[in-house]
Amino acid sequence: MTIYRDELDEALAKASTENKIVIIAMVNKAYVEGDKSMLDLFLDGFWLGDDTRRLRNHLLIVAADQTSFERCKFLQLHCYKLETEGLEFAGEKIYMSGDFIKMMWRRTLFLGTVLKYGYNFIFTDTDVLWLRNPFPILSQDKSIDLQISTDRFNGNQWSESNLINTGFYMIQSNNKSIKLFDTWYAGKDSSPGLKEQDVLLKMTREGLFKRLGLRVRFLDTLYFSGFCQDSRDVRNVSTVHANCCRSIRAKVTDLTAVVHDWKRFKNSGANNETAKFAWSKHRACTNSWKH
Repeated sequence: MTIYRDELDEALAKASTENKIVIIAMVNKAYVEGDKSMLDLFLDGFWLGDDTRRLRNHLLIVAADQTSFERCKFLQLHCYKLETEGLEFAGEKIYMSGDFIKMMWRRTLFLGTVLKYGYNFIFTDTDVLWLRNPFPILSQDKSIDLQISTDRFNGNQWSESNLINTGFYMIQSNNKSIKLFDTWYAGKDSSPGLKEQDVLLKMTREGLFKRLGLRVRFLDTLYFSGFCQDSRDVRNVSTVHANCCRSIRAKVTDLTAVVHDWKRFKNSGANNETAKFAWSKHRACTNSWKH
């Protein structure tokens, strides 16, 4: 009988691959409710994607409230209920609101704990559609500590001038990455009004990765794309992130269009159809900034 340190250790062990890699996503009540919830759409990606169905076995859903935890259990996923120390995380947290920023920092603290438990992980927002298994594109070189997505890719995978996005990244558990998360979280108190992504970007510009001796690869939007910068080739795209978008409703609307685009591509078969392929316009997300 396996003895676990605590509930988190057990949840991580059950979701982990043989190489101690876990795919982690975080949800709250707002992400599991509605006619078509964000969580449902996220899981559709694993069903419809190329070689992604088996990855669901290694997905750990971290629930920030009781409703999302119960929904997770109902879907028979690996689930963990996050202790939120009296903070109320159930409703939709509008981008850059005070509660949104608090939730992002709580997430950062939790993910740092996962590294301290000795697990490597891919963190993915639930507004990321996994259309292909990303592992063949992510480097398995253990000397690369962090592989992180970008809002816009500048053409150089080692350039720290890339605009990072913390909605999708893969990180190795080691002393350097643990120090990174400790330093990153400590930056919260000196950065009022900034979300964790902004603070990490600022620290990157100030040379934090170099100081810690971290080797960081910045991911090409050809493979790890988003609404800020569409993938240039549907034949190569692995993930599509509903970034540059303000509300859950807009994200669900435009990600549903991505699902339809993907099905259209998969059903076309002919190369000439692929040549004509174009992503649908992200109109709902564009309009979400006007309200």
